[in-house]
Amino acid sequence: MKTKDWGLFWLVGLIWGTSFLWIKIALEEVSPIVLVAFRSLFGTIGLGLIIIINKKVQVTWSTIKERLPVFLILGLINIALPWSLISWAEQFIDSGTAAILNGAMPLFTIFLSPIFIEDDRITIPRVVGLVIGFLGVVILIAPSIQNKWSNNLLGQAASLLATFFYAASTIFARKKTQGIPAQTQAFLQLASGTVIIWIFAFFTEKPFVIPQTPMTWLALVWLGILGSCIAYIIYFSLLHEIGPTRTSMITYIPPLIGMVLGVGFLNEQFYWQALVGALMILSGITIVNFKRKQT
Repeated sequence: MKTKDWGLFWLVGLIWGTSFLWIKIALEEVSPIVLVAFRSLFGTIGLGLIIIINKKVQVTWSTIKERLPVFLILGLINIALPWSLISWAEQFIDSGTAAILNGAMPLFTIFLSPIFIEDDRITIPRVVGLVIGFLGVVILIAPSIQNKWSNNLLGQAASLLATFFYAASTIFARKKTQGIPAQTQAFLQLASGTVIIWIFAFFTEKPFVIPQTPMTWLALVWLGILGSCIAYIIYFSLLHEIGPTRTSMITYIPPLIGMVLGVGFLNEQFYWQALVGALMILSGITIVNFKRKQT
């Protein structure tokens, strides 16, 4: 990858790595559905303002109308469902564990992507890198499985299901959204996800709890503006620049960030396996993105 792509790659990983901490904080006051509703709303508002200011990324209504079903699907499988699943799961599992489970996404992507995208073929270095990276995730989560699997089975299963939706939506977006600026892509799917989750919240959240504490509002704004608005613009840009398999490797970074933040700020347990797992994850990222120079 180019130096610029590497920088953006790690920036998104760092932003999303903090998201699991903020989700845990927000859940102390609001339900998972309310959390996702406000997160998606703030992200949509932020992206809407960016598009209004930057007329170069604006597209015609005819273009939007033509692909509206695509973005409704993305709003469901890349926003409403996975965000709700992860937020619900963090009621039962540590934020670090949720971040670690999110690292399973590239494994789903490498199996699904070559089926639908011709230029994203499986190669030996990619398989090796992804396996090493995923083994790193397994090593990180091993203590949690050993000590808490029986109590947190549903929470961990929900997190893994969310990563499957992420992988499927990444491939679907690469195939169906080309030709639309990254900012507009992010806005349209976030707006779709916002509509879906608010409709669901209207029928299920009785009463609908409005956050009261400044810390909860800070968490929701952080998740919406940085974790959704800014991160999704960069993510969609990388998706079309380096492909879904490489882009999905971003999810190997949040486990490292999530584990450190969970230990440092939420007093979650630290395991020695974290260091070994971290080294394997970084090795996997390097191998998948390594490109031999032609002689």
